[in-house]
Amino acid sequence: MKIIKKIIKKFMPLWFTEEPGIIYGHDKKALQLLKDKWKGEKCIIIGNGPSLNKIDFDLLKDKYTFGVNGIFYKSDELKDFKPYFYTVEDTAVMKDNLQRINDYDLSQYKFFPSIYKKMVKNRKNTMFLNMNRGFYDKRNTFFEFPRFSPDISERIYCGQSVTIMNLQLAFYFGFSEVYLIGMDFSYEVQKSAIIDEHRIISQEDDINHFHPDYFGKGKVWHDPKLECVMKSYNLCKSIYEMHGRKIYNSTVGGKLELFERKPLEDVFNKY
Repeated sequence: MKIIKKIIKKFMPLWFTEEPGIIYGHDKKALQLLKDKWKGEKCIIIGNGPSLNKIDFDLLKDKYTFGVNGIFYKSDELKDFKPYFYTVEDTAVMKDNLQRINDYDLSQYKFFPSIYKKMVKNRKNTMFLNMNRGFYDKRNTFFEFPRFSPDISERIYCGQSVTIMNLQLAFYFGFSEVYLIGMDFSYEVQKSAIIDEHRIISQEDDINHFHPDYFGKGKVWHDPKLECVMKSYNLCKSIYEMHGRKIYNSTVGGKLELFERKPLEDVFNKY
């Protein structure tokens, strides 16, 4: 089966692997209604590194927050926290957490690449994106070469991290200041992990995220390729600054030094 999949991928038309959303369909008109909806506002993009457990979540109440992937573990813990926006990009995350993702009921917005349209059953406040995946295809001219979409109603680009997707969403929505938290920017592959090309299958508790079950035993994750994430971060930083906007790093500790650091306590009043 694995060999058959490789053959199909090898000979599949490049346009299909790059933008499968053209086939599955995306919510162009609904997305257009969100352009500049939050113009001039501040938002927080939440990463899921261990440092997230050091954040005072009272600071996030009534704020515009982007949560991703397994952020539902933090909602389980805090009870009264759910992000304003929720996104998933990675296929392994979708497959390993599909029930939780469908059960994660938000009153605001959820965004998924349209290739997951058949998988997402709970479509309340859900929009599907035309996700360009050329960044991951070795045949593509833009393989591991970052791009940034100013109009996510047409298409949005992958960039090795779901954060890159969220930075494009935040830009399109008009946010002028973005604060990153939980972006530890470091990973350790445990000796017990099973490595299958770019896939890593965990055999014990996750030490790279805020919850041990995030990519816990039996779950699949991909080589994070932090050097590729950094290329995408550099592009996002330049785009934001060219338009008079700013990305700050409000992570507690961590190794991401590209963005100016600014503690959340200096920006948001929890009262």
